[in-house]
Amino acid sequence: MKVHTLIRYFFKADENEKLFIRSLRNLMGFYPGNLALYKLAFSHRSLALETAGGNRLSNERLEYLGDAILGAVVADLLFKKYPFKEEGFLTEMRSRIVSRENLKILARKIGIDEMLRKNAGPGTYRSMYGDAFEAYIGAIYLDKGYRITQKYLLEKIIRPHVDMEEVESTEKNFKSLILNWGQKEKHSILFDTVDEDVKSRLITIRLVIDGEERATAMDHVKKKAEQIAAEKVCKELGLI
Repeated sequence: MKVHTLIRYFFKADENEKLFIRSLRNLMGFYPGNLALYKLAFSHRSLALETAGGNRLSNERLEYLGDAILGAVVADLLFKKYPFKEEGFLTEMRSRIVSRENLKILARKIGIDEMLRKNAGPGTYRSMYGDAFEAYIGAIYLDKGYRITQKYLLEKIIRPHVDMEEVESTEKNFKSLILNWGQKEKHSILFDTVDEDVKSRLITIRLVIDGEERATAMDHVKKKAEQIAAEKVCKELGLI
């Protein structure tokens, strides 16, 4: 839908539709083309409608696409910003920026939480706002193309809302990294206390993925043991 066509449509639309168009214009800084894409991006799976063919319509496919586009834009930015840093550093920085927790924060900062249509409370789906953010990026990409999406992410999201120095100085949290990976890739992650030795006061933790033990670690502090086990698996999976 071209801008002049959208304007004609705007004057014929009902108040809810006008509000949605205005909200998108304020959010993006430009007019949307394909409104249906953005409506789908802000439709959580808790409200998914089943089509005649048995397919369920929600923002999950757009989320998948937006995740890839966001990762590419952030990877390109980091590659140019840190020309002498190794691959492990770049991967860690990208993981922190696109983590589910960070995307949830960004989604709320720009108001996506207010636009998301859902039939669930805020605690029902922990990643719903971050998922909607990715779906929204996927919608922009399909509507406007890669270059405009890249420009939007850099100028409207990353530069004003992401402090690179703060991200770089943040201590590595391997447990969060493996949990984010598990959530993203649909794997079950469990940190299980195997043993607490009274004499040595050592706590043994095992990390279980999809029912399979992947690593064990010991420390006097449970959280540290979890971090050690998580670091082992992160290295094994190539996440660091």
